[in-house]
Amino acid sequence: MSTELTDPPSPDTLPAAPARHQRFAAAWARVFEGNLWILLILGTIVCFFTITSGTTFLAVDNGRNIALDTSQVLLLTIGQTFVLITAGVDLSVGSVLVFSGVVAAKVMVAIAGTPETTGVIGEGATTVAGPSGPVGLAIVAGMLAGIAAGTAWGAFNGWAISRLRIPPLIVTLGTFGMALGIANLLTNGVAVPNVPAEIQTTVGSSQVAGAIPVPVLVTAIAVVVAYFLLHRTRFGRHTFATGSNPEAARRAGIRVDAHLVKVYAISGFLAGVAGIIDLARFDTITPSTHTTDNLNSIAAAAIGGTSLFGGVGTILGGVIAAFIPAVLQNGLVIRNIQPFWQQVLVGAIIIVAVYVDQWRRRRRNAK
Repeated sequence: MSTELTDPPSPDTLPAAPARHQRFAAAWARVFEGNLWILLILGTIVCFFTITSGTTFLAVDNGRNIALDTSQVLLLTIGQTFVLITAGVDLSVGSVLVFSGVVAAKVMVAIAGTPETTGVIGEGATTVAGPSGPVGLAIVAGMLAGIAAGTAWGAFNGWAISRLRIPPLIVTLGTFGMALGIANLLTNGVAVPNVPAEIQTTVGSSQVAGAIPVPVLVTAIAVVVAYFLLHRTRFGRHTFATGSNPEAARRAGIRVDAHLVKVYAISGFLAGVAGIIDLARFDTITPSTHTTDNLNSIAAAAIGGTSLFGGVGTILGGVIAAFIPAVLQNGLVIRNIQPFWQQVLVGAIIIVAVYVDQWRRRRRNAK
């Protein structure tokens, strides 16, 4: 049997490669494809408060405040996203945030000392009572201690869940109470006084290039690192595999128990960073705050497309959704509406998000 030889196709006859701008547009379209409805929700809220509040809501300073408020919730949302993908949940993030801030504040005060008035007549001279050390050293040591404390709580959550086989809901509910209780014991339930003011001037209220607050920059870096870790590394693939089918993941050679410890440690680490940011912004920390942060972080992750049943999740969706509770709270305050409505609206949005997630699952399984 003879074969007919043909000349290779001319380059002129080959289909043209898509232009660079077309490839760029297609990539962004894929990124936002699953997050379009979240953008619509956020856009609707922004438009509502813009129409009802006008320039007050759109002011640059107000936008900066929203970004600062979102920075802490977003850090918790990133950690919550990793946890939810493994089919778990972390209810302790708000308490761990407070505990980390308290530890950091206590360490700073212990090293830097406590300012006290000397009693010199006619002057406001002060001395330092207790151990006295460089303020910079106190701040760095306090920040490291706070972050380490948050990471330790997260690792404990992961250990109890993976080794003791206790459901994540029960473990993190227990550590929620434990972390908050110990924080109250350390502070007697009041704000920590005498924290070095330099942490506020150098971190909390400082800006990069005169425009970007340091806490916002720190959160932006965390978002980039988390996106790369979840969507571009083996660690991310193991996270998705653990949430999709832990038994299959074990058979594939993934050390599921050790991986769960790492995932929950990441959540605790980010809660610790959020606690440092809170301390830096307000120069103190009060145990009674952040009672709804766990709800807001779960809401942002779920609204952002992360499944509460595990195996599905995205960092970008959580970033967009994290702005929803912050924008709601800010707009309600400007409108002189009780901020308790924020909890009502966020709770309702969670229900809608879970319904949408189940609807997507039914459509996917029907195909």
